[in-house]
Amino acid sequence: MKLNTGLATRNLREVPAAAKAAEDAGFDAIWTAEAGNDGFLPIALIAEHTRRIKRGTAVAIGFPRSPRITAYTAWDLAGMSEGRFILGLGTQVKAHIERRFGMTWEAPAAKLREMILAMRALWDTWQNGAKLNFRGEFYKLTLMSPFFNPAPIAHPEIPIYIAGVNPGHFAINIAPHFMSGMPGAQCIDPTQVGAGPKCDYDLRSRSNCFESCFILRS
Repeated sequence: MKLNTGLATRNLREVPAAAKAAEDAGFDAIWTAEAGNDGFLPIALIAEHTRRIKRGTAVAIGFPRSPRITAYTAWDLAGMSEGRFILGLGTQVKAHIERRFGMTWEAPAAKLREMILAMRALWDTWQNGAKLNFRGEFYKLTLMSPFFNPAPIAHPEIPIYIAGVNPGHFAINIAPHFMSGMPGAQCIDPTQVGAGPKCDYDLRSRSNCFESCFILRS
């Protein structure tokens, strides 16, 4: 069994010590939340001050960002982390996207799917020199001049997890087709650990895919 933990501080100055403590305690991964602070910034500090522990966003909100901006950030963090970075994405809900982020809420399942495919097209271009010609319903990416093309990295296969919150959540049903894993909804009751969301597919049937659940205790 692998045990994960959340980053215990929102103060960037305290991140190195918190990350080192989590690694020394034997945790397999440490997760950062985008809840009042940026979810990506602590990842770089965790990478710099640890040697073994994996690190990821749980979760970064996808729709306020473009696929390219998210792809650049993930690429840099994956390169710095030497393969220990996990990109965790979530959609949030209509009220937050429209009223907290000031963005448009539309077709969340289709848009999240397309965002992930667009990022993978970018990574393929950056790593393998593939011609960029992504044309979707929500995103079109066709321009990649050399100046804006980052260098290949040693670990280009960036795991992507998506968040799901209940049995009917659209993300749960697209997860088996596109994701490496799936952090489940936060559980208030410790007895719910391992229950996980149910969907039309058995996520556990994939050897490289697993569900995780955070436990909140007051």
